Amino acid sequence: MNLIELLAEPLSYTFMIRALSVTIIASVLCALLSCWLVLIGWSLMGDAVSHAVLPGVVLAYIVGAPFALGALIFGFLAVALIGGVRDTTKLKEDAAIGIVFTTLFSFGLVLISVTPSHIDLNHIIFGNLLGVSSADLWQVLILGAVTFAILILKRKDFTLYAFDQTHAHALGMNPRLIGAILLGLLAMTSVVALQAVGVILVVAMLIIPGATAFLLTDKFSKMLVIAPALAACAGILGVYASYFLDASTGGMVVLAQALIFAAVYLFSPRQGLIATKLAAKERRRSLAAVR
Repeated sequence: MNLIELLAEPLSYTFMIRALSVTIIASVLCALLSCWLVLIGWSLMGDAVSHAVLPGVVLAYIVGAPFALGALIFGFLAVALIGGVRDTTKLKEDAAIGIVFTTLFSFGLVLISVTPSHIDLNHIIFGNLLGVSSADLWQVLILGAVTFAILILKRKDFTLYAFDQTHAHALGMNPRLIGAILLGLLAMTSVVALQAVGVILVVAMLIIPGATAFLLTDKFSKMLVIAPALAACAGILGVYASYFLDASTGGMVVLAQALIFAAVYLFSPRQGLIATKLAAKERRRSLAAVR
C-alpha cells in the first residue's frame, strides 16, 4: 500500500469524513477565538464556559431538545452568573469563575449519574467524534459559520478591546458590550468544539493554538492566520493518528496541538527556549569580550 492509498483509506468511511470535517471546523474556530482569549487573559474564562455547558446538554437530552440549545443556554447563563458574582461582591473574577463553573459542572455530573439513558452521556464529557451524525455536522456548520463571520467582521473592535479598553471607550465604543459579545461567541464556540472533543478537552483547543501563535509572532494579524492554520493541521494529524493507532480521537487532536506547541516552545526563532538560551549565552560572551 503506497502513501496515497494509506491516506485515502480513512476517507472511504463516511463517519471518518464527518469526524474530520467537525474537527477542522472546531479547530479553526477555537484557534481564532483563542488569539483574543490569550491576549486578554481569559483562558480561565474559556475553561469555565466549556465546563458549564454540561448540565445544559443533559437537560436538553432529558426534554428531547437539541443538545446545542441546552449548551448555549447554560453557556450564556455561566457568563451572566460570573459577571453577577463579580459585580455584586468583593470577589475577584478568578474566584467568581471558579465558583460558577465548578458548581455547574458538578450539577451536570449529578444529572448524568441519575438520568436513565439509552445513549452514553459520558460522550458529552470526553467527546465522540466518530459518532457524529449528519445532523450534528450541519449544526456545527451553522453555528461555526455564524461565529466565524462575527469574529471576522468585528475583529478590529475585539482587538482594540483586548489591547486598550480605555482607548476603545474614547473612540465611542462600548467595552462592556464588546466583552459581552466576545463571551457570547465563546459560548457558541464551546458548543461547536463540544461535538469534537467533549467538555474536558474544549479548554485545550481554546488556549493552545493562540499560545502557540503568540510564541511565533509579535503581530496580532499574523496570529489570526497562524493559529487556525496550525490548529487545522493538528486536527487532521490527530484524526489520522487516532484511526491508525485505534486511540481516542479527541485526545489525539489535542495531543497533536500540544506537540506542536512543545516544538514551538523549544525551537521558535524569537521566543523559543533554545533560541533564548543561545541569545543569552551570546550576550554573556559579548560582555566578557568587552571587559
